[in-house]
Amino acid sequence: MAESVVRIAGALVAAYFIGAIPFALVIGKRFYGVDVREHGSGNLGATNVLRVLGAKAALATFGLDIAKGAAAVGVAVLVHPPGISETAHDWVLIGAMIAAVLGHSYSPYVRFTGGKGVATAAGALLVITPLAWPILFGTFVLVIYITRIVSLGSIVIALQFPVLMLLLYGDRIAFVALSFLAAALVIWRHRANIGRIWRGEEARISVGKRTAGPDEEGRTS
Repeated sequence: MAESVVRIAGALVAAYFIGAIPFALVIGKRFYGVDVREHGSGNLGATNVLRVLGAKAALATFGLDIAKGAAAVGVAVLVHPPGISETAHDWVLIGAMIAAVLGHSYSPYVRFTGGKGVATAAGALLVITPLAWPILFGTFVLVIYITRIVSLGSIVIALQFPVLMLLLYGDRIAFVALSFLAAALVIWRHRANIGRIWRGEEARISVGKRTAGPDEEGRTS
């Protein structure tokens, strides 16, 4: 019993610190000499990187944030106690995902600031619920392609997530519970965006356009 508790605790702690790696900050500072926290929304996420540094930096950030979410859950798969029930196994993976998202949103590496954790959660879900992942990702991309509003894509897939869990994983109570919790959290985290979308004030992305740099006009720091 004690060994199981240690294994689970270790998996959650590892997931938190993996999720906390601020790739947006690392890419901005290392390759562009820009602290993205000082530009745009100030969030350490791919959307703000896109607005500040352009598509290449944003794609790198997005990919790495997905990778760290998947890695966080992957570690939990490797170290969680063997022989536990399917439900307990599911909850350990969900705990690792939540820990990774909390790490991204409240990173100890950057004074407990961060981003909204959508890409990190997406990476975790790629491991946890692979049947739903392509549908969620496809919806996300389609909504952004049509509207150019990233936050709307996040909101739409948050609403879609519980429906998919009921359809594809209806016998996995932990996954169904996760979907409703995650949907509520995403909607709450995007409450300001929802207000701006309703008023027609939400910013739309402009692919391939860089808006800040260490020696360029338009730097706001």
